[in-house]
Amino acid sequence: MSIPAAVSPRIAGRHPRPPWVGFSWQAGAAPTAIALLAGIVFWEVVGRVAGFRFFPPFSDVFARLFEMIGNGEILPPLAGSLRNLAIGFGIAVVVGITVGLLMGAYKRVETALDIYVYALLTAPSLVFAPIMFSIFGLGPEPIIGVIIIYTIFIIIINTSSAVQTVPRPLIEMGRSYCASDWQIFRRIILPSALPMIMAGLRLAGARAVEGMVNGELFIAAVGLGAVISRAGSRFDATTVLAVLLLTLVIAFAVVRTIMFIDRRTTSWLPETQRATR
Repeated sequence: MSIPAAVSPRIAGRHPRPPWVGFSWQAGAAPTAIALLAGIVFWEVVGRVAGFRFFPPFSDVFARLFEMIGNGEILPPLAGSLRNLAIGFGIAVVVGITVGLLMGAYKRVETALDIYVYALLTAPSLVFAPIMFSIFGLGPEPIIGVIIIYTIFIIIINTSSAVQTVPRPLIEMGRSYCASDWQIFRRIILPSALPMIMAGLRLAGARAVEGMVNGELFIAAVGLGAVISRAGSRFDATTVLAVLLLTLVIAFAVVRTIMFIDRRTTSWLPETQRATR
């Protein structure tokens, strides 16, 4: 038996888009741009006036980054880092959401795994780097493992909490209409939990970039981590900050991509509710 449209937000019809929503989003971008410009100006002024050896001005750092991109110096390491990031984060998303859904839906699974998930979440993620190295040796595998460790537990906890916060009356209504467990999961639980799951993915996306760089620095001198390590050994602060700037751009791109997917997959939410997300 099908579930009424009132139970599933996806089939209840989209809310009309208020004319001011687009304007408010555009207006909200202005403070971000101003704050970013102010930070760049502050960086430039401090770097020029203070003259710190290890804090070059933004213009020098940006010019160095542009030079590394232009001569191809940064492109092979960047490609390797992005490959490790995509594989590690992809595995963490698939496994993390699966385990989180099971923990949220079944109390016995939560009881069995809860203590391990929270213990590993609170443990410093970088301590697992030597373990990954001893298991897999040199290569991309230990770096991918570190990326997974950095991200998977955040995804599991957010997904589990999202499932547990689904309103019980919705589930009971579905059962009253003789819906199967699969129908309840697909039409009620998953749509209701999706916004919180996507919030966890946004947090995990930034952590994945951090795990990528740390893994490359402490396990194997490859990718962007190798560029940072070589520049640091030469006390080349300009190159170090240039690579750091590039990693910030990568993290921003990852988070914005997840936010785009979030808006596409949660389009059934009211516009006023999505505007605050």
